[in-house]
Amino acid sequence: MKAAVFREVNVPMEIEDIAVSNPGPREILIRTKAAGICHSDMHFFNGTYPGQVPMVLGHESAGVVEAVGSDVHYVKPGDHVITCLSVFCGHCEKCLTGHLSLCQEPEMKRGEDEAPRISKDDQALGQFAQLGSFAEMMLVHEHAVVKIREDMPMDIAALIGCGVTTGVGAVIHTAAVEPGATVAVIGCGGIGLSTINGAALAGASRVIAVDMVASKLELARKFGATDVVDASDGEAVAKVIELSGGGVHYSFEAIGLKATAEQAFQMLRSGGTATIIGMIPPGQMVSVHGVDFLAEKKIQGSMMGSNRFRVDMPRFVDFYLQGRLHLDDLISRRIKLEDINEGMAALETGEIARSVIMFD
Repeated sequence: MKAAVFREVNVPMEIEDIAVSNPGPREILIRTKAAGICHSDMHFFNGTYPGQVPMVLGHESAGVVEAVGSDVHYVKPGDHVITCLSVFCGHCEKCLTGHLSLCQEPEMKRGEDEAPRISKDDQALGQFAQLGSFAEMMLVHEHAVVKIREDMPMDIAALIGCGVTTGVGAVIHTAAVEPGATVAVIGCGGIGLSTINGAALAGASRVIAVDMVASKLELARKFGATDVVDASDGEAVAKVIELSGGGVHYSFEAIGLKATAEQAFQMLRSGGTATIIGMIPPGQMVSVHGVDFLAEKKIQGSMMGSNRFRVDMPRFVDFYLQGRLHLDDLISRRIKLEDINEGMAALETGEIARSVIMFD
């Protein structure tokens, strides 16, 4: 099969012919139909986060089951599925207490004494997030997929595999925003827009979108923003506090920067909660004023929207088909696998919501 192989930081990927193994007892072979290009892929491509090379990047994807292992009963060939990087074991403390997105058990990977899932000239290739969706096929553990209805468009379904679940989940699961609350979202990329949409679904009375790009702020209104704030003048915190009458109940940072994480905390009212969704580079410290804790202000992280993806994603599919999740506008362009480097470069401009690789 063909795949874009990541071999060196910041070096354009080439499309290579690689080998894929047969499914093991609890593995599923998927024919990839669509794969979104996410900032998480870029964080590893540009070296912000350390990663294994060579590997196949990509993790936001949807496809059709091609074959299943002998012990797989959840799906069968022909089923439509969304993949998710929250691969879960199902029996550790995190899973049993409902925190599947935090599962770190190693058993969903192949052992060192087993043949690699994907390889090139007998050299093992890594799979980003145990998926590696910048490839025509994916061989994954059965707990990395969720079955969905067949009338869901694959390009839209792929977005639910990461960005949508991360943003909406941060609102409804991690922060548990209640109806009538006020919300501010910093960053109107794919995850930020999904967070805005999630806040609207949760019944927030005011949803304030914060960004420096006018076109993204305008797009935010389509996703449920009641107000927009241009942060280019450095006065975003003051503007949000004024709009919300003293600060918001909930803020969300969807960029991954120290400065914006601190701003998310600063724009809270007493008792408010800031949720950091973005991937802040390793080693960077976020500073907050200690006195704010006396006002019961809180700051917390969120991993993939604290999802229970086999429950959540089919619901998000239904929401989209009912017109309640506005996912069509998340896709800025549809490209082919050979355009992968152009799609990655587009992330750096700040103008793109999502590029989606189409395999048909």
